Amino acid sequence: MGRGRVLGLVASDVRFPTSLARHGSDAMHPDPDYSAVYVVIETDAPDGLKGYGLTFTLGKGTEVVVCAVNALSAHVVNKDLDEIIGDFRGFYRQLTSDGQLRWIGPEKGAVHLATAAILNAVWDLWAKQEGKPLWKLLVDMDPKQLLSCIDFRYITDALTEEEALTILQSGLVGKKQREEQMLECGYPAYTTSCAWLGYPDQQLKQLCTEALKDGWTRFKVKVGADLQDDIRRCRLVREMIGPENILMLDANQRWEVKEAIEWVTKLAEFKPLWIEEPTSPDDILGHATIAKALAPLGIGVATGEQCHNRVIFKQLLQAQALSYIQVDSCRLGSVNENLSVLLMAKKFQVPVCPHAGGVGLCELVQHLIIFDYISISGSLENRMCEYVDHLHEHFKYPVVIKNASYMPPQAAGYSTEMKEDSARKYQFPQGEVWQKLLCEHKIQLK
Repeated sequence: MGRGRVLGLVASDVRFPTSLARHGSDAMHPDPDYSAVYVVIETDAPDGLKGYGLTFTLGKGTEVVVCAVNALSAHVVNKDLDEIIGDFRGFYRQLTSDGQLRWIGPEKGAVHLATAAILNAVWDLWAKQEGKPLWKLLVDMDPKQLLSCIDFRYITDALTEEEALTILQSGLVGKKQREEQMLECGYPAYTTSCAWLGYPDQQLKQLCTEALKDGWTRFKVKVGADLQDDIRRCRLVREMIGPENILMLDANQRWEVKEAIEWVTKLAEFKPLWIEEPTSPDDILGHATIAKALAPLGIGVATGEQCHNRVIFKQLLQAQALSYIQVDSCRLGSVNENLSVLLMAKKFQVPVCPHAGGVGLCELVQHLIIFDYISISGSLENRMCEYVDHLHEHFKYPVVIKNASYMPPQAAGYSTEMKEDSARKYQFPQGEVWQKLLCEHKIQLK
């Protein structure tokens, strides 16, 4: 029985008004509304299964990505799913190399976010049809089939397909034991939810206290708006969590290169493990300069949530510009492109610590990092996955955190499916939540 032909693809603009409580606030994004372009793929297969995918946005602009999804849908609708999976590399390249649409990319920006949403839905459907969670689908896949999903174009000077095959074959040793370990203990996580930049001190203290009681030992603090306020807040958090726990900093691209070095040097007394996104995500050499300057202080550089594609990651690795790779399940071109970055990270021996600060990102990226440990990296040294505690209640299969660790999902698919009621209520602007807010707060739509 075939997997079916794609009958339709529907993209929705779903927004959650997180700005009202300053959830997600940082130095560059003071009032984000966590949002998603939510894609549903339907086929004519008799199983009736649907594929659900999303890409993460911050409110305004989500409608632009919806338009990009609709523009790319011509490459998907009426396509046989067996054909897509049978030549996944070719299908990926078809989406990213449309002779006209690529001009507004290529492989970056709104058109690449749209690509991620579509491909995430395809992977969700494939995993459901196999009756496996996405991470298990990847773990069980033959290495050569896995590699056939990856577009190696533009990265063979850093990682060849032959090298990637060797990495995956080496990962077969001890794989069963690592899978059992994940099922028992989960993947270690860190929390960003305690110290958003817009939170007042009392809220910060309360959240840190609760997190410590729940077993959290790794905490990230948003910085970059005001140096003296950063010093005060970092001191407060360090006093709350104690010297034995891990502290990270995140500037969300706020600084110039020289400014980043000077600013973080003044925060070094709080012993941060890393500074995340210290400058423009496109500035490979700037990151390298910052990394070199901060190394004597024992502070690493982390970035990735706004890295356009595998080529930027390749250059960051080649330039020794980062100490921690933060892949994103919706910024890159879905699982396909993330696989290439995980493999490059293994070759360059740089730990992967995924970005998950946004609606649905925890649900998705947990699959990637669990697979990475079982089949590629084989190590938990200096590795952890971001966790935020917002909006999981809107997903049919939300993340499960136990002892500050991600427990491997058990439901088939990519954990991308939203509850129908949530998708309907928060659809912008006609959903009932937004209609109420527009009325009560007289929000002006632009």
